[in-house]
Amino acid sequence: MTAGIQPADLGFFSALASAGSLSAAARELSITTPAVSKHLALMESRLGVSLVNRTTRRMSLTPEGELYLEHARRILGEIDDMEALLGVSKATPKGLLRVNATLGFGRSHVAPLISRFVRKHPQVEVQLQLSVNPPPLTEDSFDVCIRFGAPPDARVIARHIAPNRRLLCAAPAYLAKHGTPKVPNDLSRHNCIGIRQGEEAYGVWRLTSGRGKAATTEAIKTRGNLTTNDGEIAVNWALDGHGILMRAEWDIERHLKSGRLVQVLPQCYTPDADIHAVYPQRHQLAARVRAFVDFVALSFRQQAATGPS
Repeated sequence: MTAGIQPADLGFFSALASAGSLSAAARELSITTPAVSKHLALMESRLGVSLVNRTTRRMSLTPEGELYLEHARRILGEIDDMEALLGVSKATPKGLLRVNATLGFGRSHVAPLISRFVRKHPQVEVQLQLSVNPPPLTEDSFDVCIRFGAPPDARVIARHIAPNRRLLCAAPAYLAKHGTPKVPNDLSRHNCIGIRQGEEAYGVWRLTSGRGKAATTEAIKTRGNLTTNDGEIAVNWALDGHGILMRAEWDIERHLKSGRLVQVLPQCYTPDADIHAVYPQRHQLAARVRAFVDFVALSFRQQAATGPS
């Protein structure tokens, strides 16, 4: 018997894992359930490990099965990429697409886009990973990362998706009780809600007054009794009247429109937080990556035309 991993096993096991049961996989692959069971048993025999925990109705992957599946889907995706590079595929988006985004923005904006994207491209299987910080660019842990700001790294492509300003804001109740800052230095006397995200210096807000040659930038050291690594929590604290917050416009626009939050120091400019789709150069010709990035860019342009929801 041939030992090791056979190329045909990769697609079989990916389909089996997606189906969730031997019988469902049989229907998907147009073979009998005993044939699925036999193929799986042969795979496990060749490898010498168990890949699947079987029950009467459902199945689950063993740790070895999870590892096998992760690598199988990555390899299958690379085969699709190679076909695109060689021009032998019809450029139909298909295969595994691993997307990374930040917690709050990914939950409120990226996840709904993915829902619409997979309806349009049902042959693409999307894995969405939300994290506080973008994954290291050196790791093969994502195909597309939706992030704020372009990374200074030539090994990846950063496509500008949408403009995005950071604004200072607070609840009217907080400002009524503690006063409204008039100049940047006034912030040092206020309770400022801190967010620990990314590689930016924590507790320092950089505010620019004026434009062109007359522009001056101040680094304001802030203080406050509330900090978090989750932007959504920070926005809720601001809504509850706990202090002043610096947050991306996409996250607070609806609260500014409703009056639940009020912009503070509107004459000052804060660092931009433009939205970018970041992906490795080797994926630039992959149909699933191109289709997803184009879809996201179009959706954000349409959303910007009507205002963030």
